[in-house]
Amino acid sequence: MITRIQLPGCDNANYYLLKVEKHKNFQCKCCRLQTSLIAGTLFQGTHLALNIWFLAIYLISQAKTGLSALDLKRQLGVSYPTVRLIQQKLMQAVIERDALCGNIQTDDSYHRGELASGKAGLGSENKVPFVAAISLSAEGRPLYIKMAPVPGFTRKAVSDWANADLQPGCIVTSDGLGCFAGVTDAGCQHRAIIADNQKPKELPEFNWINTVFGNLKTSLGGAYHAFDFAKYVTRHLGAFVYRVSTDASIFKRFLCVCLELSQFDGHFFMESSES
Repeated sequence: MITRIQLPGCDNANYYLLKVEKHKNFQCKCCRLQTSLIAGTLFQGTHLALNIWFLAIYLISQAKTGLSALDLKRQLGVSYPTVRLIQQKLMQAVIERDALCGNIQTDDSYHRGELASGKAGLGSENKVPFVAAISLSAEGRPLYIKMAPVPGFTRKAVSDWANADLQPGCIVTSDGLGCFAGVTDAGCQHRAIIADNQKPKELPEFNWINTVFGNLKTSLGGAYHAFDFAKYVTRHLGAFVYRVSTDASIFKRFLCVCLELSQFDGHFFMESSES
């Protein structure tokens, strides 16, 4: 039960309670400013009932191999455009921003978009280049993952990525691709292991990063038949990273991210108690 609400603006505690569609709004008696319990969160301005949002968060967070929009549409009972909006908002909310530190395995990859035409190979216009990195514990166990699209596999592109996603001083292990020397420009140490013609299973140094790539391919391929990867690459990679980098309490953490006021405009303060 809500016992006191401090509205933004004039900081007046007196208010009118208004019913707007499915949600309640609070209007200040002094300055007439209106706000709500979901102001400043990902749910601000939604016309959907919150239980639909919570169910969507639960279903997406528990789907280990990804969840397509059509599957989510059937389970939520809403229209396809609505489901697409829910998916995109949730993926945007969980993009990780903390930099990796310590021992890092990194590698480059391409992911094919929705176009079926064009040339094949590394120069294909259908493929989006991105970099993946995974931090390891002292025992060599995986900790956290970062994935980010890059304009190309150049030293400058990798340097810009390292400045954003890696902490200075970390030790980065790569397969010796020339562009990864760019991590040194960001204050990181670089250890190159030349793969030559060896297969991934013959390179234990890259065991975890190769596992991540395999899981990513399974996740995207199992949930999406075709989508504009180039347009939504950051969101899809961010959602995958969040799923595999969190523990059994992922639903609660997912929900907390959606409620974090720092990510959205607006202010709201309240005190509440159980009755």
